[in-house]
Amino acid sequence: MKQRFFAILLMALVGLLFSGPAARANQDAAKDSAPQAASSASDTKAGGYVGSEACKGCHVEEYKSWENSPHWKTSLNTRDGAAHQGCEACHGPGASHIADPTDASKLFLFEKASAKDVTKQCLTCHAGGKEHMNALNSVHTENGVSCTSCHSPHHATTKEFLLLKSQPELCYTCHLAKKAEFAMPFHHRVNEGLIQCSDCHNVHGTVGPKQVRTASTQDATCFKCHIDKQGPFVYEHAPIKTDGCQSCHLVHGGPNAHMLKVSNVNLLCLQCHTTSSFSSAPGAPSFHNQASFFQSCVLCHSSIHGSNFNSFFFK
Repeated sequence: MKQRFFAILLMALVGLLFSGPAARANQDAAKDSAPQAASSASDTKAGGYVGSEACKGCHVEEYKSWENSPHWKTSLNTRDGAAHQGCEACHGPGASHIADPTDASKLFLFEKASAKDVTKQCLTCHAGGKEHMNALNSVHTENGVSCTSCHSPHHATTKEFLLLKSQPELCYTCHLAKKAEFAMPFHHRVNEGLIQCSDCHNVHGTVGPKQVRTASTQDATCFKCHIDKQGPFVYEHAPIKTDGCQSCHLVHGGPNAHMLKVSNVNLLCLQCHTTSSFSSAPGAPSFHNQASFFQSCVLCHSSIHGSNFNSFFFK
């Protein structure tokens, strides 16, 4: 009996000895699993957003390029919540993709989306201001050109605006005919870097044709540089107000001086100033001999854009 009693006592002591560490181990395991459960619940509450660090492990190059771009500042935006932070600000919540890397169905993939959907996605952040207000109805969008056709958060070659190429080479990707015009003897100095295509055109769209910008007074964009031609004048040359500068000038470049549409100035003027026209412009007087002395109308009518002193635009 004594031997049996001592055996039971020994087993009890051994059980007591090991039960303490085992209990503590179970408690530690429970503690470890608690944050994971809380984190999972937090992810669900946050709409499946997991943070950009979760993307970094697989998408190393994309993360690095994004981290060195102006878009990186979105990761610091805590005011508007996870939907406006990091990778998920553009691609949407990544919890499902983290759980199953082969499933990207719930992510917004720019390369698979339509031009209009891509533009809408970018406008969730870039909708403010005059520059983008017509983006969805722009000529570019209607022709299948999206934001990522010109901009890239991951593969940009310019720091400013994250462009795939710098201007004007980026625009020449599609507008090859304009590249030839800027190579003409007389042209706006775009290739030389003095001005850019976007100085005259709002590439994100306007309410007017050709996506041409207008001044705050709704005047032609030409007056941004050619301010001396704007007026107002006491005696105005009607085409400037009706047809604009392009009634006489080629806007990108051409073979004639001052980028005029024709080589002889008098031939340009006679398109309107003839008795057989319907322009209501006065015809050239009979004493104007077009064959000799009067071949250049601006020899006398030198203030052709407008005058404050003479209705015939004399100097």
